Amino acid sequence: MPETGGATKPGDLDRLFMERGNAGDVDGMVALYEPNAMLAFPRGQMTIGRQAIRRVYERLLATNPKFQGDVQPALVNGEFALTSTRFPGGATAEVAHRQTNGTWLWVVDQPNVLS
Repeated sequence: MPETGGATKPGDLDRLFMERGNAGDVDGMVALYEPNAMLAFPRGQMTIGRQAIRRVYERLLATNPKFQGDVQPALVNGEFALTSTRFPGGATAEVAHRQTNGTWLWVVDQPNVLS
């Protein structure tokens, strides 16, 4: 796994997010995003950039959540991919972007498309 937190396949992002979240690894979670990524969380708000995303995940991990879900196959079109995970009561939708080194990072993340 590259030090930048990228994934070799877009579908790796969802799996890595759950692993790192369950381990309490805020740095590892944030490393899955491009520097100016957008996260649609908290509900009704748009969080932009890694520093802001870090603050969101620091607060979230303080509640000791358990991340679980069924990672869906990514839909890839050139340099972009749609990633998704089904979880009890919802589903995620993210846009991943292939980096110049061949790894993938998220640029847009909607943690729950059903709420």
